[in-house]
Amino acid sequence: MELSGAEIFLECLKAEKVDTIFGYPGGAVLFLYDALEKAEKENTIRHILARHEQGAVHAAEGYAKSTDKPGVAIVTSGPGATNAVTGIADAYMDSVPLVVITGQVNRDLIGRDAFQEIDIVGITRPCVKHNFLVTKLEELAPTMKKAFYLATSGRPGPVLVDIPKDLTAEKMAKADFSYPETITIRSYDPTTKGHPKQIRAAAKLIAQAKKPIIYSGGGVILSRAAEELIAFSHELDCPVTNTLMGLGAYPAMDKQFIGMLGMHGTYEANMAMHGADVVIAIGARFDDRVTGKLSKFCPDAKFIHIDIDPSSISKNVSADIPIVGDVKAVLPRLLAEYCSLGETIDANALKQWWRQVDEWRGQDSLAYNQKDDEPIMAQYVIDTLWQLTEGDAYITSDVGQHQMWAAQYYKFNKPNRWINSGGLGTMGFGLPAAMGVQLAHPNETVACITGDGSIQMCIQELATCNQYQLPLNIINLNNGYLGMVRQWQEFFYDKRYAMSYMDALPDFVKLAEAYGHVGMKIERPCDVEGALKEALSMKDRLVFLDIITKPEGNVFPMIPAGAGQNEMKLK
Repeated sequence: MELSGAEIFLECLKAEKVDTIFGYPGGAVLFLYDALEKAEKENTIRHILARHEQGAVHAAEGYAKSTDKPGVAIVTSGPGATNAVTGIADAYMDSVPLVVITGQVNRDLIGRDAFQEIDIVGITRPCVKHNFLVTKLEELAPTMKKAFYLATSGRPGPVLVDIPKDLTAEKMAKADFSYPETITIRSYDPTTKGHPKQIRAAAKLIAQAKKPIIYSGGGVILSRAAEELIAFSHELDCPVTNTLMGLGAYPAMDKQFIGMLGMHGTYEANMAMHGADVVIAIGARFDDRVTGKLSKFCPDAKFIHIDIDPSSISKNVSADIPIVGDVKAVLPRLLAEYCSLGETIDANALKQWWRQVDEWRGQDSLAYNQKDDEPIMAQYVIDTLWQLTEGDAYITSDVGQHQMWAAQYYKFNKPNRWINSGGLGTMGFGLPAAMGVQLAHPNETVACITGDGSIQMCIQELATCNQYQLPLNIINLNNGYLGMVRQWQEFFYDKRYAMSYMDALPDFVKLAEAYGHVGMKIERPCDVEGALKEALSMKDRLVFLDIITKPEGNVFPMIPAGAGQNEMKLK
């Protein structure tokens, strides 16, 4: 008995309990696809045929972000691999666990400019956690084991495995094949527990705080530490803010939650960060969209920074007390240490701090006024969607104004429900990501909030949705502009709207119908709730809602470029 490289590849996937793989076939991966077809017939692994390699990787991201499993994608060599790079880079920026398989030309042709040859290992080196080129059949199984281990451990991320075509046809004796149960990599050993002295120092600093704030990010969700964050926050009884990627890690309806912080965060969150004396950063990375101008950021604060990735600590903001470790492991130990001190945050100081935070809350920075005789406001659409779904839907988004409005007005009470492109800001992410989410959660409500610019980036995936009968709700907030570009042009470029107006939009209703779906066009505020109710009631159909919104609507609050957190534009 012999096994081909393709069959060994399949056995590796089975050993990793992969049940869904996204991809697009091509010459260099045909042996792999031949093996995958056998797996589909056996009902062991389901392959989802995307319509573009970028869509395949984004779908794998959506699958991974909404589950505790890594996403898996497979593409062919050359343009198949380069088309996947955007999705890989997106996963790298947002720490999404992915294993991406690329086909490569035969080993004897590598470096000879063969048909559809590209050095994808070299191209992706800056935007993967690690990558491999497999050159020996006996290395395939150990490499696949390493790929899944690297993708899912420590700070998660994408790992690429490049497999030459001739290797997938080569055979070895079945008796010689075994899949490693465990793997060790000498140069890779993530720290998870956190140093006891640093944890004790952090507990003491927290006890001395008078104006503390908890600033939590996507690392809490990746660590599956929402319950630990809630327990820790309730004990401290201080304000809690989430980053864009951290929404849902702390319940939005909890009285301690003061909203998202950053460029389009709430007034109270940004002002509380600016005024805090101790910032407890948990699984967050102090990116520029959070900090604004670094020299103005949290001028009176000391920083405790908890993160599993040591390279993230003190990269942008120097940590007074750095703690390298897994949030899920560190938070209970920090809480226990704090409770054992015999001293806690001064109650009177904390009461005064909450009084100030509540005064900032009184600004109601997310207030809007939807009038019946005026154009539809995007804020109203998302607010209505939140009420109709009771905050329990899975929400994906593309990138732009609609993304910020979704983050502001859909109140997430659970982790893994908010699926968006944060670090890379990838237009076209929303629809394929929603496919991955729906495939992972077939009985759940999944809505993609998008815009007339973003949706056209990967709109061909509507065909994939038809093929696999995915009952998504696509909410296209159509304002006729590249909205965020137009907003910046209004504020900072003297209203010179250079190339940001979409002058030839398709009829989205007819386009949705052409792909085999239901299309609706909504132009009046009074029709929004009814249309959303009707769409949500169609449990077996994809519904595309083309909602014509106010063209000149802007996202507020906004921290202008170069400004501090206390220098927000509120209108």
